[in-house]
Formats: sequence, C-alpha cells, structure tokens
Amino acid sequence: MADQPKPPTLDFNALVLSLGSSAIVHLGEAPDPTTGNKPEKPDFTMAQQSIDLLAMLQEKTRGNLTAEEAKFLDNMLFDLRMLYLEVSQRQKAG
Repeated sequence: MADQPKPPTLDFNALVLSLGSSAIVHLGEAPDPTTGNKPEKPDFTMAQQSIDLLAMLQEKTRGNLTAEEAKFLDNMLFDLRMLYLEVSQRQKAG
C-alpha cells in the first residue's frame, strides 16, 4: 500500500474550525471547498446558523473544556461575529 498522508487529528478544535470555516464560506470570504469558487453574495442565514451552532456548543460544553479549547472557541466566535458585522455593513453600503 502506497504511503498516504495521515488524516488530521479529529479533536474539539477541529470541530470548531470546521464550523467556523463553514461560516466564513457562507459569508463569501473564502471559496467553497467543493467548487473552489467564492459565492457571489453572502448567505447570512447559513452563516448565522454556523455561528449559532458554535455558540450552542460553547454553552453546552462550558466547564468541560481545557483552557486552550475554551479560548479557541471564544476567539473563533468573536472573530466570526465581527466578520458577520463587517460583511453585512459592506452589503448595506454596496
């Protein structure tokens, strides 16, 4: 069997990163990994859903995360919420 690259470790931060990446794609700030193209316009409903899932995850896991995991999740939520505001303001102005 040929050497195959080792898949990335699946841990809590990988889950947070996956949901965060999904929100970024829906906001039109990164290309869709399935098509390689950026969306023509943001899908705020889907972006908000991804952000809300992360917020729910934060609430349900409070007290059960390592300090590093909790900080990663806090930072991801803050960054996504700021990006959501920035993109929505750009849409209103544009």
